[in-house]
Amino acid sequence: MAARYALGIDLGTTNSVLSYAPLDDTAAAPQVLPIPQLTAPGTVESRPLLPSFVYLAGDHDRGQPGYDLPWATGRDYVVGEWARKQAAENATRTVAAAKSWLTHSRVDRRKPILPWNAPEEVAKISPVEASRRYLEHLVAAWHHAFPDAPFAEQSIALTVPASFDAAARELTREAALAAGFPESFILLEEPQAAVYAWLADVGDGWRRMLSVGDSLLVCDIGGGTTDFTLIEVAGEAGALALQRAAVGNHTLVGGDNMDLALAHHAAGLFDKQGVKLDAWQSVGLWHSCRAAKETLLADGGPDKQPISVLGRGSRLIGGTVSTELARDDVMQLLVDGFFPPCSSDAKPVKQRASGFRELGLPYESDTAVTRHLAAFLSAHGVFNNAGARPLHVLFNGGVFKAETLRYRVLDVLESWSAGSRSALALEANTDLDCSVARGAAFYARSKLAGGIRIRGGTARSYYVGIESAGLAIPGAPRPLRALCVVPFGMEEGTEVDVPSDEIGLVVGEPAEFRFFSSAVRKEDKPGDLVGRWSEDEIIETDTLATELPATAEADDYGYVPVRFQARITELGVFELWCASVNGTGRWKLEFSVRDNT
Repeated sequence: MAARYALGIDLGTTNSVLSYAPLDDTAAAPQVLPIPQLTAPGTVESRPLLPSFVYLAGDHDRGQPGYDLPWATGRDYVVGEWARKQAAENATRTVAAAKSWLTHSRVDRRKPILPWNAPEEVAKISPVEASRRYLEHLVAAWHHAFPDAPFAEQSIALTVPASFDAAARELTREAALAAGFPESFILLEEPQAAVYAWLADVGDGWRRMLSVGDSLLVCDIGGGTTDFTLIEVAGEAGALALQRAAVGNHTLVGGDNMDLALAHHAAGLFDKQGVKLDAWQSVGLWHSCRAAKETLLADGGPDKQPISVLGRGSRLIGGTVSTELARDDVMQLLVDGFFPPCSSDAKPVKQRASGFRELGLPYESDTAVTRHLAAFLSAHGVFNNAGARPLHVLFNGGVFKAETLRYRVLDVLESWSAGSRSALALEANTDLDCSVARGAAFYARSKLAGGIRIRGGTARSYYVGIESAGLAIPGAPRPLRALCVVPFGMEEGTEVDVPSDEIGLVVGEPAEFRFFSSAVRKEDKPGDLVGRWSEDEIIETDTLATELPATAEADDYGYVPVRFQARITELGVFELWCASVNGTGRWKLEFSVRDNT
């Protein structure tokens, strides 16, 4: 059966969304699928957003009929709105921010570690498994709504942050395949999906809004990450074309940090009441503050918002303790704390400790988004005339539903303009909660129908770590050099033989292969060896630990002389082949590194 729909799925840190567009009507706007989910035990309602939370049932409530869905009965977990409510009421059994954990290379993301630091009696799950459950719920909701259009037969785009490294993308892909996605689905960067949503809203009118040479900044702040992308407008055969020029490095700052900041503020209010919160009350408060933030920052939000957490001790009335957050206080805390004015040469402040470490995630020590933005623009030559200043800004992510935060970013950009034209926000009708999913559906259809596409190839150069030969020194590792195997901008469907000396590949025993990437070294070519670099130039991605099959081609030390062949598939998967110099052996190391559309 041929595909009938293009599907776009936003696997979000806080909410997940599924959008769809018919393939036989390219003028039809992408629609958001209402997702049936439990909003209370025994109550199933359809909502446009599926909160990215999993509640893990205990012995007392496992398998209750009240947890049944139209397509599943007898489950020992709940996904969606009711699970989100449990995050504030029963944090020890609720998984949150699984998407952020996918990027945390210091833990095994395939092992059951969530909820982090939960009691031993809680049967934990892995970040990959949590992601699978969210996606599986969306797949089941699609089949419930469109039983005659099998999910795996549709054209599907799943979004990831632009800052996701190769390992995080591969883990996302693994979760999607386990949830029932077809092998042919594609990964699409969230900021680019936001641009596609804007294109879907304005149609061909975008050609009157943008001119050749213009630069568009996509400022995307979700629940777990901040992503910056620069897209340039180019001329191509007499027509306008969009080309992605740069993406930022992984920045683990987002709505979660803001919720934690509010929780810290609220804990101080409780302290003034003589209420000391324990560790799990603090986690519950964090989740309560998420809902309060969304209410207070909404247009026309209330002046004050009460928040409550479960109390401890028999003397507490109703089993809860409560306080109020004032809108003005929240605005000042979030605007000045996360978007402070700064100079264009500002850089994130490195700190030795962070008050957010108790949740286990490696949040950025500097939460000032504006300083991260200044560093991003500086790294890509915007302030030294090597790159075009952005004249347009497209905001994306639930954080920017607050008009005050959008204005602050525009004010800071204007202060950096040095008298030139100030950047203006691109207006659209897209709901920021659903824009990424809608844009992904628009792209999935455009890819088949030949509509407008953002070009640019890979947004980073990729390297493998090569250990230098030479005399060993006690207590000191051998020097490591980075060999470029994929250049910046390498297009999908292309491959390259990497020129280099023979490299010794370890086979027949466990080995670690170290990978690196750079969003700023755009001149490196395949075969270039980098001996020294700063952490601002090249960053290490996850180490791949594996054991490649042994072969008779190996020497007495277990090495096979090889050279590399790199390939970016049509689906955006980076394949690194190690080809034997003296024989026919070939070994493949594969990561999904889609950085473009």
